[in-house]
Amino acid sequence: VFDLVERVRQISIRCHRDEDEVAREELEGLLARLSPERAVQIIRAFSYFSHLANIAEDEHHIRRNRAHAIQGSAPRAGSLAYAFRDVEEKGIGADALIAFFTGAHISPVLTAHPTEVRRKSTLNREMEIAGLLGRCERMEPTPQEAAEQDETLRRAVLTLWQTALLRRIKLTVLDEVANGLSYYDYTFLSQLPRLYCYVEDELARMAGDGRQVQLPSFLRVGSWIGGDRDGNPFVTAQVLDETVRLQREKVLAFYASELAELFDELSLAGRLVRVSGPVTALAAQSPDHSPQHAEEPYRLALAYVLARLQATARHLAGPTDAPEAPPTAPFETPYESAAALNADLDVIHESLCANGSAVLARGRLRLLRRAVDCFGFHLACVDLRQNSDVHARTVAELFEKVAPGTDYLGLDEEARIALLLKELSTARLLASPFIAYGPETVSELAILRTAAEAHRALGPAVIPNAIISKAEGVSDLLEVALLLKEVGLVSAVDAEGLASALNVIPLFETIGDLQACAKVMDRALSIPAYRALVRSRGDVQEVMLGYSDSNKDGGFVTSGWELYKAEIGLIEVFARHGVRLRLFHGRGGSVGRGGGPSYDAILAQPGGAVNGQIRITEQGEIISSKYSNPDVGRRNLEILVSATLEASLVQPQHNAPR
Repeated sequence: VFDLVERVRQISIRCHRDEDEVAREELEGLLARLSPERAVQIIRAFSYFSHLANIAEDEHHIRRNRAHAIQGSAPRAGSLAYAFRDVEEKGIGADALIAFFTGAHISPVLTAHPTEVRRKSTLNREMEIAGLLGRCERMEPTPQEAAEQDETLRRAVLTLWQTALLRRIKLTVLDEVANGLSYYDYTFLSQLPRLYCYVEDELARMAGDGRQVQLPSFLRVGSWIGGDRDGNPFVTAQVLDETVRLQREKVLAFYASELAELFDELSLAGRLVRVSGPVTALAAQSPDHSPQHAEEPYRLALAYVLARLQATARHLAGPTDAPEAPPTAPFETPYESAAALNADLDVIHESLCANGSAVLARGRLRLLRRAVDCFGFHLACVDLRQNSDVHARTVAELFEKVAPGTDYLGLDEEARIALLLKELSTARLLASPFIAYGPETVSELAILRTAAEAHRALGPAVIPNAIISKAEGVSDLLEVALLLKEVGLVSAVDAEGLASALNVIPLFETIGDLQACAKVMDRALSIPAYRALVRSRGDVQEVMLGYSDSNKDGGFVTSGWELYKAEIGLIEVFARHGVRLRLFHGRGGSVGRGGGPSYDAILAQPGGAVNGQIRITEQGEIISSKYSNPDVGRRNLEILVSATLEASLVQPQHNAPR
């Protein structure tokens, strides 16, 4: 097989590099004579050849970046070091940067995609190979170690070759969820906290006054996997509930493992160091009664925190066959929120800092505190997405059941808006448990009720967005608001009007929709009831723009130009209404689907389109290339932050061409 692969490779080089027609004919003849079995072997060989070449290229970039850092080379565009140098040179100080990050919202959003066919088993093997190459680069081995490394690498490559590249069965949605969660193990759980710490340390350095900078979590990972129902009937209420459960269990298990590591690390003896009163109080409630730890207050305090975290996991898992027993000791009391967990970790942090052990507080404890703030008990923010036609049919059935003859689908846009606003102004609910509805309506209401239950259990960050595919008019937004009202996620709060627990986000996809989106949002923001909903969301309105469908609708150039004009129109409308615009860019992986370098794409936005607020889809087929390697993943996260920073503070607010 190897000899045949080499022959095909060499002939291909002659064919493509030298444009050798004789070589082309020879290659076509050679491939045509292959048996199906041998053809599969050749295809697999070249597939793995490409994968291994990509791994080697990633390791080369990592090596070069490290070499530049060691040599003190000028920072490279796309890195945070480059962005911070740029803002310093333009006279933007630490206080302005702290204010920027305090109000920023940056989010890569992972989406499942049918073109993502790679197995987790092959990803694991490739990560093993990348890790071996990385270790070879960072140490100078003895001859024996070098021989062992080579043999280990050969074993890893052989295992990869003998592992099936493709699946023979179709993935379920929960399989996709599990695959998405693996990137938290690879990159997000470890690298996001480190990125935050780097930013805070750089701002403290720039401030130069000795202050400790603590930023809110401005960079969070979102997900459509398990919540995107548009065209996917397999995303049900049960799937959404399982998605939330899997994410919760993943992050709580991570916190528990980190607390166990901290327990091993913080073996400080109470007779050798001073300890604050609050830490002593935590230690006094510890379930750890081991005499070996009796004089180790930090370990006792961490045992208390871990016990409460475990109680939280049991509580959130819900009832088992036996009813949940009430807590009989403080350490059996679940944390009511991630903030409460962080409050106990803050007590330990403050005690270390106040008693000569600040450097210990800057290690694993600091990373864990940041992780808890960033990931909460929910791990990732799951977006709900559904087509506007489904929303319209669901609302139509609800109206028809309570007022036969309404014929909602037969109404024009203005009549729909009037009817929806009238219903939103009432306290009544349209849905009744005593009325039979069609399967689509039952499914939609069940999913929204599941979202409401997730909010009650884990807080509003678990499912913060409802996205409307194929949004065309104001009624599309009001329909979602009405459906959210049915499950208590939109409610009347006071004389100011309605409040929403979710962002209602229109997705404008076709060329015609992009051309009309500014007028649609202008009309929506002019309606007092909808404006009240936006006010309840902090006067921020998110709008999603579809790159892939507009490419299919009008072609690459037309799509790009109409997207640009749509952004300019939205900027002007939102400025007039005093609402902050957050754009969500639905970019695909390939150039033909709106893909391309994220750094250049963000910097190319028209003036005023970013302003510290941006979300971007990371579609299934490229997630592994960006986030399966922690070093590469850190680089891609830095690119998003640095580009957003530069586009918001460094680039002039120029008047865009029309």
